[in-house]
Amino acid sequence: MNADETQLVEAAKRGELRAATELVDRFYEALFAFLRRLAGNEADAADLTQKTFARVWPALPRFAGRSSVSSWLHGIAHHVYQDWRRANHRLEPRPDEWWEDCPDPRHTPDRLAADADLAAALYGAVDRLEPDLRSTVHLHHYQGLTLEETADALGVAASTVKYRLRSAVQQLQARLAEKTSPSSTLNLSRKP
Repeated sequence: MNADETQLVEAAKRGELRAATELVDRFYEALFAFLRRLAGNEADAADLTQKTFARVWPALPRFAGRSSVSSWLHGIAHHVYQDWRRANHRLEPRPDEWWEDCPDPRHTPDRLAADADLAAALYGAVDRLEPDLRSTVHLHHYQGLTLEETADALGVAASTVKYRLRSAVQQLQARLAEKTSPSSTLNLSRKP
């Protein structure tokens, strides 16, 4: 955690509104993008993002700094999403068209694919991964968390994150093999 984030967290713990506002400003967009991909629509993602911050404030005094603020917040968001999914029995399939309309402006699969068609296919293939693999891919590749931060956010060992990422890449490469030409390859260059 950088010194600036440390100061913000400590100030927010003391109840300083300016610090709490700054934490929301810094992390809202990333959490919203993560939850939008998982929930499948912007309305639910907005609601889940609000619920995430509603859980953050009472938990803030217990934040000890053993992980980055980002991984801690993503971990809370992941738990909020899991609770929502369990409570509402929601596993809505998302068509490829939905993914084409909702690119992530930060770390998108467009960097990983040669063209928009392959990117849309990749989004769809990730969406069809089992939930543990999908969440791991979202946190590590799309949100840019390190292996350790992803492990912290999911509450698993870093070796589990590595295994899940390897499994996800293998499944994605197999699913997309027929969509790529012999001269193009799927490049998930962030090695687990």
